[in-house]
Amino acid sequence: MAGVIGTDVITQVALVVRDIEKVKAKFAAFLGVSVPNTVDGGKYEVTGTVVYGKPAPEANCLMAFFNVGPGVQLELIQPNGVESCWQDFLDQHGEGLHHIAFGVKNMDEKIRACQEFGLNCVQRGKYGSGGGEYAYLDGQKDLKCFIELLESY
Repeated sequence: MAGVIGTDVITQVALVVRDIEKVKAKFAAFLGVSVPNTVDGGKYEVTGTVVYGKPAPEANCLMAFFNVGPGVQLELIQPNGVESCWQDFLDQHGEGLHHIAFGVKNMDEKIRACQEFGLNCVQRGKYGSGGGEYAYLDGQKDLKCFIELLESY
């Protein structure tokens, strides 16, 4: 097992943006690929989003994904203006690198390991499809970004 979460394989890099349509068109042109669809984060009845330990039924975002390598995605996130780790990042830092993500198994165990390492879980929920879950750990102080754990079912 490698490191705190048992893997060192990055599956995703994500940017928080103000205008997802503009940025995804620019990235598509830069990468020479088709412009991806924009999707929302899903309905709270499925996601059960929790932000800073409290239910957050209004927290949501728009997302677009580019496959940029074997098993790696570039994700663009446009928050909806409601408190979330995405919106707070945008408000405090502006657009830019939000997180790097790792695929894991046993989410609760991995969150505990990250907390023992000094990373606090600030947001958690299920994918909008219900096919997995995510957790954001705040690594901004020491790792200079959030760490996202992704567990697909």
